[in-house]
Amino acid sequence: MAKYVYTFGAGKAEGKADMKNLLGGKGANLAEMNLIGVPVPPGFTITTEVCTMYNEQGQKSTFELIKPEVEAAVAMVEELTETKFGDKENPCLVSVRSGARASMPGMMDTVLNLGMNEDAVEGISKKSGNPRFAWDSYRRFVQMYGDVVMEMKPASKEEIDPFEEIIEELKEEKDIQLDTEFTTEDLKELVVRFKAAVKKETGKDFPVDPWEQLWGAVAAVFNSWNNPRAILYRRLEQIPDEWGTAVNVQAMVFGNMGSNSGTGVAFTRDAATGEDIFNGEYLIDAQGEDVVAGIRTPQQITLEGSKRWAVLQGISEEDRAAKYPSLEEAMPEMYKQLNDTQQKLEDHYSDMQDLEFTIQEGKLWLLQTRNGKRTGAAMVKIAVDMLEEGRIDEKTALSRIDPNKLDELLHPVFETEAIKSANVLTKGLPASPGAATGQIVFFADEASKYPASILIRVETSPEDLEGMHIAKGILTARGGMTSHAAVVARGMGKCCVSGAGMVKINYKTRIMTIEGKEFREGDWVSLNGTTGEVYEGKVATMDPDLSGDFGKVMDWADKFTRMKVRTNADTPNDAKVAREFGAEGIGLCRTEHMFFEGERIKAMREMILAKTEEKRRKALDKLLPYQREDFEGILEAMAGFGVTIRLLDPPLHEFVPHEEENQKEMADEMGISVEEVKTLVEDLHEFNPMLGHRGCRLGNTYPEITEMQARAIIEAAVNLKQKGVDARPEIMVPLIGTVKELKLQADIIHTTAKKVFEEKGAECEYMVGTMIEIPRAAVTADQVAEVAEFFSFGTNDLTQMTFGYSRDDAGKFLPIYIEKGILKNDPFQVLDQEGVGQVVRMGVEKGRSVKPGLKVGICGEHGGEPSSVMFCDSVGMDYVSCSPYRVPIARVAAAQANTK
Repeated sequence: MAKYVYTFGAGKAEGKADMKNLLGGKGANLAEMNLIGVPVPPGFTITTEVCTMYNEQGQKSTFELIKPEVEAAVAMVEELTETKFGDKENPCLVSVRSGARASMPGMMDTVLNLGMNEDAVEGISKKSGNPRFAWDSYRRFVQMYGDVVMEMKPASKEEIDPFEEIIEELKEEKDIQLDTEFTTEDLKELVVRFKAAVKKETGKDFPVDPWEQLWGAVAAVFNSWNNPRAILYRRLEQIPDEWGTAVNVQAMVFGNMGSNSGTGVAFTRDAATGEDIFNGEYLIDAQGEDVVAGIRTPQQITLEGSKRWAVLQGISEEDRAAKYPSLEEAMPEMYKQLNDTQQKLEDHYSDMQDLEFTIQEGKLWLLQTRNGKRTGAAMVKIAVDMLEEGRIDEKTALSRIDPNKLDELLHPVFETEAIKSANVLTKGLPASPGAATGQIVFFADEASKYPASILIRVETSPEDLEGMHIAKGILTARGGMTSHAAVVARGMGKCCVSGAGMVKINYKTRIMTIEGKEFREGDWVSLNGTTGEVYEGKVATMDPDLSGDFGKVMDWADKFTRMKVRTNADTPNDAKVAREFGAEGIGLCRTEHMFFEGERIKAMREMILAKTEEKRRKALDKLLPYQREDFEGILEAMAGFGVTIRLLDPPLHEFVPHEEENQKEMADEMGISVEEVKTLVEDLHEFNPMLGHRGCRLGNTYPEITEMQARAIIEAAVNLKQKGVDARPEIMVPLIGTVKELKLQADIIHTTAKKVFEEKGAECEYMVGTMIEIPRAAVTADQVAEVAEFFSFGTNDLTQMTFGYSRDDAGKFLPIYIEKGILKNDPFQVLDQEGVGQVVRMGVEKGRSVKPGLKVGICGEHGGEPSSVMFCDSVGMDYVSCSPYRVPIARVAAAQANTK
């Protein structure tokens, strides 16, 4: 019989850590913490399978099915807490939280203090002897339930939350600043006004039956799996829609019971840098949402962290100790317990943990632990440190590296000299490292207004996710290192400075003021997420230093990889950069990029204008030395490794001007009339040039083009060999659909090479192969392999032709297809393994059935995308090729593919 609800509490649990797929990350870890003796409030988890059932079959039948198990689980919580759900004298209150198998911070919904009503609040008031706490919990519940379950939360940041509006109105009436200044009577008044707002907004009375409240909250959590921000987050993090979320129901513990209670978030290591420093933030007399929302200034957990925070904020040590004491100072015994617990959890999981805790009247409770979100730099340092500490082995350390997050380490940082002269406007908390320069925007939905934008908010919320993703950096006036902005920015690898208290923002006028100086929308600012500094204007950047721990990760990759990584490079400089990143060869050198500069384009256009073969050859003779020089530079930069050089691929119309002003310029340069140029452009026009006269079709129509390029490549290689340079050219014929197309081109190349060898009295090794980018070439790969010495899959065009999608036009419908679930990913970014991938697999298998030692690689953009790289390994490719700055990413992905 299927089981849908798993209980935990009092050191016992029906689940455990390795059940994340079923119980979600939070539920699995709550169970595990019980099993290892960590204090956790009792509760139960409704599985992710129920979420899938809920989405497929609907609420009514799903809830009927799980109702008996939920009721039994609630009875277990009642027994362990010695309370009764819905009881007037001794009510049981619970929290209802989401918990997907992959962490999605702030993306889904939570309800705290559930079970509250007019009877329960009086019962808790009497039982606790603390009426203010009871009514504070009640008003929080009405607000949270109204927002989450009754859907009163505004759809956009521009709309005002009705509950927040009521709170601000009462603060004005009472002439107070903080929520903690509300009296018991004030809190009672808030509940009355909140309920009236619920009735006005929804037409319904606020529910008083705890069971109605519970089922409403469970439904809201399941529904939140498909809210816009959760969908967007899954898309950004590549989390499958079908996974669903679990629901965790737990007995409430209260951090808002006065000065001996509190709540906080902590990390066992620094999530930004990876340093082995316990750190985090807490608030006295508060509940969990207060810490991450950034509404109150959180205090630091450790004394050392508190002192460092005060320096960044410009607060004196005297004021810090008086107003913002650390938990270590304010509650030394609680700090010791928390510190011992965090070490126990990190030792148990052998990874950096992100903890949520509550202190209720001097007793510590853990509400969550999970592997913490971290920056790329922290990811690398933590993996290296834990390996060197003997906690994990090399394979485990390598598995902890998210290849895509390495991209963060490859981006520029501020130039040392530029930083010295930059004008520091203010300083906040270094929430997520990196350098960011951009133009100010104040609203997340306007982040795309400028090519580079800096999103500046008082504080961010989950609704800002898309704008945060677009912006180059994020600056907030409020919030700490565990605020929404900080946690999400670190997960994205986005530069972020949070809690910059000197920043004042007026959303109406769109003006930021820092110590009297005004900055308007569109003004340039720069952020240093490593130091927390905010600079005026643009600040110059430089390439990062990639030695040390980064190098160790690359060493691991080399140790475990089978498949090599090459680069796509058209210049010696690109080849040099890629080689420094560890590229072992060039998988794609595009020769057409060499024709667009200076005298080269004139000679190219002269060739295109030529009416006879003789005139074409004359023009090509002018191009030959340029090509030879280019190939010598690239082959030398990649000496000792194969360099795959693609023969001319694009249609000729790309080399002629289409604007009248540029046509006049060409006419003057070529000594012909503008009308002749216009006629040429019209003659070259094709209805579908990407499927027209290009690739090998050009070479077979005008063999002299192939001959010139082959000569340039072979002469370059021979010249280098005579200098003692190990040049290894691999000549690639593009866009073949039949073996005869390839054979005609291969014959020209071999004949030309033989001539060069005779002329120079020297030879070099070279290969002739083809790019498989037309489905027919893959289907007939056994025939093609009779001629080709290597295959390189051009998955950009192969995707285009297999799907029948135009790369240039697909942007109009692909986002809608992904949104509707027709496609999981953009197939031009992530290789479609079910369709295009099977065409690739067929091509590899058929080719090697004829030529077992056939060299096979991939040179499309997919060559740097981790899941695509892993697929290439699974079909037995010899290498993948990608842009220079994605080489480290591909190297790690290739190694991980060989260790799974």
